[in-house]
Amino acid sequence: MKRPKLKKASKRMTCHKRYKIQKKVREHHRKLRKEAKKRGRKKPRKDPGVPNSAPFKEALLREAELRKQRLEELKQQQKLDRQKEQEKKRKLETNPGVKPSNLEPVKKEFGQGKAKDKPKSGKQNPKKLYCQELKKVIEASDVVLEVLDARDPLGCRCPQVEESITQDGQKKLVLVLNKSDLVPKENLENWLNYLKKELPTVVFRASTNLKDKGKIIKHLKVRKRAPFKSEVCVGKDGLWKLLRGFQEAYGKAIQVGVIGFPNVGKSSIINSLKQERICNVGVSMGLTRCMQVVPLDKQITVLDSPSFIVSPLNSASTLALRSPASIEVVKPVEAANAILSQADARQVVLKFTVPDFKNPVEFFTSLAQRRGLQQKGGSPNLEGAAKLMWSEWTGASLGYYCHPPTSWTPPHFNEGIVTKMKQGLNLEELEKNNAHSIRTIRGPRLASSILFQSSGLTNGIIEEKDIPEELPKQKEKRQEEGENYSDLDGDQESVEAAAGEKSLDMSGAEEAWEALPEESQADESAPSYMSDKMTEEEDDAYDFSTDYV
Repeated sequence: MKRPKLKKASKRMTCHKRYKIQKKVREHHRKLRKEAKKRGRKKPRKDPGVPNSAPFKEALLREAELRKQRLEELKQQQKLDRQKEQEKKRKLETNPGVKPSNLEPVKKEFGQGKAKDKPKSGKQNPKKLYCQELKKVIEASDVVLEVLDARDPLGCRCPQVEESITQDGQKKLVLVLNKSDLVPKENLENWLNYLKKELPTVVFRASTNLKDKGKIIKHLKVRKRAPFKSEVCVGKDGLWKLLRGFQEAYGKAIQVGVIGFPNVGKSSIINSLKQERICNVGVSMGLTRCMQVVPLDKQITVLDSPSFIVSPLNSASTLALRSPASIEVVKPVEAANAILSQADARQVVLKFTVPDFKNPVEFFTSLAQRRGLQQKGGSPNLEGAAKLMWSEWTGASLGYYCHPPTSWTPPHFNEGIVTKMKQGLNLEELEKNNAHSIRTIRGPRLASSILFQSSGLTNGIIEEKDIPEELPKQKEKRQEEGENYSDLDGDQESVEAAAGEKSLDMSGAEEAWEALPEESQADESAPSYMSDKMTEEEDDAYDFSTDYV
């Protein structure tokens, strides 16, 4: 028997009842607003990030940048893998005469495509790729900007690269003193007077924390570009005028290559000139891995390049300061020992607020106790203290300085080369702009900076044949990284979600510190010239710090 269809109840109601319900709803909402007003509105708290007092802050930020970069590379590799699979499928569809026996191995390759492609890229030595990209930038450039860290300008110069640029005489080589706000003004002026005798030199301080390209903010229903929020860039006008003057004298569009050792601020300078974050920057060393073209205007184009490859024949302190953490493998204690041996011991004591020490082990012990770095059982973590010191020294916040040589000229420079490098450049206007930049910069006081003994020019490798073979441990480590990449899921959404991850785990800091050569041994004896007398202000500060500790 067919079940009778029940008639649905009507939703119609009298106007009196409907108005009464609406009134009750309004009263209920009004009551909720009053209660919320009494409690006060609580806005959602923003993520404060890593506090400055947290140990291993630099390491955590470095690891976050490395993780983000790995995920981006993984995303790009997965895209290439999908394209290869589609090409193989198209070939199979265009060849209908292929036997089924030949199709089976192809299907197996489809399932193992990602696992096979990764080791191929892992077998290539990244240093050789860096050399190839660096040569491309130098060959395509009309003007080459060699970026130097103002804290150790001589240690940031590579004679092999400078010789390859100046030997033909067709390219202009200009020195850029970046991070000039981390050295005292007197020392900055001395270095400028020394360097400008050889090559045109620009005083610069790059801006940081620029807004990403294309980011738009909404305010009062008007769409505007994000503001230039950071400390003001210093030296941009002088560098712009120098490049513009050379371009007008050259008579056509020019390309400007930006080169230098890791972590000197090459990409930050390009972002400052463009006034937006075009190039990837971060606290980790060696982020730029290929040539990147950035047009500033119709006549000037900037080429970003990978960093120089440091020769393993350099001193231990040079390897500790100039080797990217992602390429070289160094023990942090040996690296920190090498740096500490070339720094003024009394000024290091004042800067890190630790008692006087006789050897590096004693210093690391005091620093670990001061920063609360302990191992299981309560013993001080010496390796953690060494990592902390090394990260602060290679970062962009610690102020230290070196004295320029009294009289010395590189062997690859002569009067003819120096004259050619200065032709076509308005040096008088550049000198005025540098003087204005020095007056604008607020550098640290001489008493609050650490005196550091420079190791001189840093030898680099520009030929692929000169790159030494990798150690077995390095090969195994790189192969393990390739396997980890292949084990990750190929889903695009999971990659994007992981790339936007904000949480930073402390375990990542351990991997970011494996940076400097195993055979490097630091001399514990301090340089003889560092035993000069300190001022009365420094003596008082030193006595206060030792009594306080």
